[in-house]
Amino acid sequence: MNPIWVIAALSFREAVRRRIVTASLVLGIAFLLIFSIGFHFIIADFSNYYGNMRTPDLVKQQLFNFMHLAAMYASNFLTIATAALITADTLSGEISSGTIQTLLAKPVRRLQIVLGKWLGNAALVLAYILLMSGGSSLSIYLQSGYTAPNLLAGLGYMLFNGLLIMTITLALSSRMSTLASGGTIFGLFGLGFIGGWVERIGYAINNQTAINVGIVSSLLMPSEAVWNMAAYRMTTPTINALGASTPFSVSSPPSPWMLVYAGLYLLLFLIYAIRTFSSRDL
Repeated sequence: MNPIWVIAALSFREAVRRRIVTASLVLGIAFLLIFSIGFHFIIADFSNYYGNMRTPDLVKQQLFNFMHLAAMYASNFLTIATAALITADTLSGEISSGTIQTLLAKPVRRLQIVLGKWLGNAALVLAYILLMSGGSSLSIYLQSGYTAPNLLAGLGYMLFNGLLIMTITLALSSRMSTLASGGTIFGLFGLGFIGGWVERIGYAINNQTAINVGIVSSLLMPSEAVWNMAAYRMTTPTINALGASTPFSVSSPPSPWMLVYAGLYLLLFLIYAIRTFSSRDL
């Protein structure tokens, strides 16, 4: 069997055994329970408020879509946090503990080690996306029959966002300590997050300077731009046609070129991780 797949399987099992994954799983399930219960009572109060009046389907769709985007927004953040936390220790922790020497003693190239660990952690990020985002969407569907537009495309963008954060963290882990890698990736995510909100406010008040600040922050860290694309795809056509924004969506999507840029961004950090780890004195 190809060593990359062997290392990927070992990395996945090792990550699952960590307490951080257990904590993320428990918190994720708690989130799903709280969200499902809250959504149930929101629907009940909504029905009681309108009584026997016939509620327009358009109104229902906007309410359900708002709740779905809120759940996706929270799921996106939890996935990004989990991706960063499980990856920050992937290379740096094994280097500092000397565990990496066990792999290096075998006929395995360092390139294969990095790619194997990337694939193992990517599988875990995919599983977490399916749990959080898929679980939230399923809860809404079972209770209301509502399915967000372009749901699979939106989940794909969210998965890409998790892989983006995971890859950057892996690259940092190839050079920095675990603590430094974790602190740096959350700092970069915060930079992209606040920049995205500055850009959104800039569009609302027609302030070009604020818009430019947001664009620059997206170039430094494109994670918020990827989320905005996911949110736009999962927003109802009515809201998009009106050009309206909610706390969890945008009135206009990022340029497709920003997604190309984010893809190149991911690829370059993966190459950096491979080159740095391959040249590092262990």
